[in-house]
Amino acid sequence: MNIRTTAPTAAGRLLSAFEGAMGIPLPVHVRCWDGSEAGPASDVTIVFRNRRAIRRVLWSPNELGLVRAYVSGDLEIEGDVFRLLALPDLVDRLGTLSVRGSDCRSVLKSLTTFVRLGGLGLRPRPPSVEAPRRRGTKHSKARDASSVSYHYDVGNDFYRLFLGPTMVYSCAYWDQRSGSSETTGTLEEAQDDKLDLICRKLGLRSGMRLLDVGCGWGSMAIHAAEKYDVSVVGVTLSHEQAEWARARVSEAGLSDRIEIRVQDYRDIADGPYDAISSIGMSEHVGDSALLGYAEHLLDLLGPEGRLLNHAIASVRSLTGTENSPGLIENYIFPDGEVLPLSRTLDAFEHAGLEVRDIEALREHYALTLRAWVSRLRDSWDDAVRLAGAERARTWLLYLAASALGFEEKGRLTIHQVLTVRPSDDGSSGLPRTRALWLR
Repeated sequence: MNIRTTAPTAAGRLLSAFEGAMGIPLPVHVRCWDGSEAGPASDVTIVFRNRRAIRRVLWSPNELGLVRAYVSGDLEIEGDVFRLLALPDLVDRLGTLSVRGSDCRSVLKSLTTFVRLGGLGLRPRPPSVEAPRRRGTKHSKARDASSVSYHYDVGNDFYRLFLGPTMVYSCAYWDQRSGSSETTGTLEEAQDDKLDLICRKLGLRSGMRLLDVGCGWGSMAIHAAEKYDVSVVGVTLSHEQAEWARARVSEAGLSDRIEIRVQDYRDIADGPYDAISSIGMSEHVGDSALLGYAEHLLDLLGPEGRLLNHAIASVRSLTGTENSPGLIENYIFPDGEVLPLSRTLDAFEHAGLEVRDIEALREHYALTLRAWVSRLRDSWDDAVRLAGAERARTWLLYLAASALGFEEKGRLTIHQVLTVRPSDDGSSGLPRTRALWLR
């Protein structure tokens, strides 16, 4: 059933104005501040709570305008956010006022409607949680520390709401234990399996020394020390993460084997290490610094030492338009860069690391993100209390959109890349088959 209205209500006029400006129908249901509704019947509705929501979209006619409207609360999403975000080209259609498919008469009519609805006026201020303008050289130590703090130092208790007790903030590994096509196990089991997979790929054994770059809340360090009897140095730029990680290490009785530092990876100088894990950290490094990152980690490895890099990757080479400011840059990862796998491999090989294994985990991350969204929804009141309504909405939108990004081929993926520093005689120290080194 289609309940698109032709009456001159705010919702009907607004939807018609957007469609007229863009020259295409919008498959969305809309409700406005006066209670009027328009558009196809749907189990999800875009609610324009006030006229300022229109101004936000018009002042930033791209993803950023929609994000600002939603995060600020001027625009709401009623119903299943996944259903809305999965509508074909929704952001491109509603968030980019391209007039290439419209005639001049339609565009002028739409502009007149926007004016009469109060959609034109002063640019609204960005939501308070939007990242401040970056200062200093991109990927300098000071600027990277500021960017990491913006993302991670928002409250450990907030993160725990959706990460759960493991406090692992990266793609889990959903093992199909039963041998069937169905994924089994809890998020906690999947995260434990991921950590163990990394430990096995690194070949950890009793007495080894492990460096965990971007150690987060200490989960990898604790797992490696408890299960594989290694000593661990974990580094992070987040003071809140370090505080939480140190408390967990002490509670586990592992303070004699685990050291947690607030330190830039470029300042680590106490190698050699037998193995290095970098889990969800290199996205903060940046394309321009990636070779230096690989070279420095190589210098910290002893002969036959292994490095595992676990990182999100773009499927296509990035262009300027794909890097335009939006949700990720302005609200989630300032200065973060998701690069194609080929860039990472090129940097590792130029540094002198030998790439030995690559495993793609795209479907695993989609499952992980959906689990996080479910937990955030179930703890919504606590999330708003701990982080505020704007930040809670930011994270719900980010996690849901990311889940769809990993579910749809051709958008995002994630890889574990295992490399080794060969000895002087060329030996890698790795068994000849995966079956042997994954035991």
